[in-house]
Amino acid sequence: MEVLRIDDFNYPLPDERIAKYPLQERDHSKLLVYKDGQVSEDHFYNVGDYIPAHSLLVYNNTRVIQARLVFHKPSGARIEVFCLEPIAPHDYQLSLGSQTGCTWKCMIGNLKKWKEGKLTLTLNAKLSTLNLTAERLSTTGNTHEVRFTWRSSEISPEGGDKEGAISFAEILDAMGELPIPPYLNRATEESDKKTYQTVYSKIKGSVAAPTAGLHFTDAVLDDLQSRGIRMSEVTLHVGAGTFQPVKTEDANQHTMHTEIIAVPRKAIEDIRDNIDHIVAVGTTSMRTLESLYFIGETLQMHVPQFVAYENEHTMTTQQSMQRLLDYLDETHQDTLHAETQIMIKPGYEFHVVNQLITNFHQPKSTLLLLVSAFVKGDWHTIYDYALGHDFRFLSYGDSSILFRR
Repeated sequence: MEVLRIDDFNYPLPDERIAKYPLQERDHSKLLVYKDGQVSEDHFYNVGDYIPAHSLLVYNNTRVIQARLVFHKPSGARIEVFCLEPIAPHDYQLSLGSQTGCTWKCMIGNLKKWKEGKLTLTLNAKLSTLNLTAERLSTTGNTHEVRFTWRSSEISPEGGDKEGAISFAEILDAMGELPIPPYLNRATEESDKKTYQTVYSKIKGSVAAPTAGLHFTDAVLDDLQSRGIRMSEVTLHVGAGTFQPVKTEDANQHTMHTEIIAVPRKAIEDIRDNIDHIVAVGTTSMRTLESLYFIGETLQMHVPQFVAYENEHTMTTQQSMQRLLDYLDETHQDTLHAETQIMIKPGYEFHVVNQLITNFHQPKSTLLLLVSAFVKGDWHTIYDYALGHDFRFLSYGDSSILFRR
């Protein structure tokens, strides 16, 4: 595989260009429009002017969980446990819904202070107490397998204790912190609990927001529907790997993180019936949609990092989507569950997405490689314009709508 120099995807990003907070009104962010090599700008509330009527807009309905738990040892040492993804039960909904215990892959801050033993975090509510215990089971690289168990008791009016069932999702909501991006260099604030969620988020599981969707409001969605633009939902739970920089000189040596996707039958039918008119909201939707093609081609529920660049792919997108629908029929499922490690980089042949709505990404990142692939290497035109015209960058920054070249 030809060397892909990551230094060729670098650009100067001063700290003052990184948006530390969102605008007061989501849809008043600036919108860069890239089509046929030309750049113009508008505001996001006019995004419908740039999406052809009868297009299919596909967005990621994942919801960010309050995945950072802060424990304190008896010595006072602060230990941060950042939940990345469930191990047992492996299914997000089963793990978040567990009322007795679950095991997650985690990152741990101040690990040197937690060599052994269990940590306990106590929540004292008006009439109840909850004790959450964390036990480190094993270590792989810089991640750790952590077992969480808990017991809650409610004080009854008559006196004495009675057991109260509480789910891990409820524990995270009560005890956890929302993990805003590290490059914001600030603590999570109460306002982030609302502004760092899309208006259509509903399936809990992400540790980072699909930020292209943060610009949408109910008014924008209503406007799109009034124009005859259809909408469909997919789920990709965004992992912390989305912030992982490419540290190898050759980007092909970078190991992509694996993420969980779930796509309902209706969405696959919509894609099959709207080929050549697909608009992806964000890189997570893009990764999900493009992964579907290879899952349909192979019927393997894990998409390897470089599958797109191996062998010849002659199946049409419509054939691939139909094969997925047939598979769901044969297995009596309403939703396709799979994992993707796909790396979309220059040289990638797109099979599903025609337009991409996305924010402005970090230098030397896999997301910038994806954008470059979509515009056939012309990413400098887009980013030079954005830097020269006061666009705000990264998660809380401005947006763009890109037409595939």
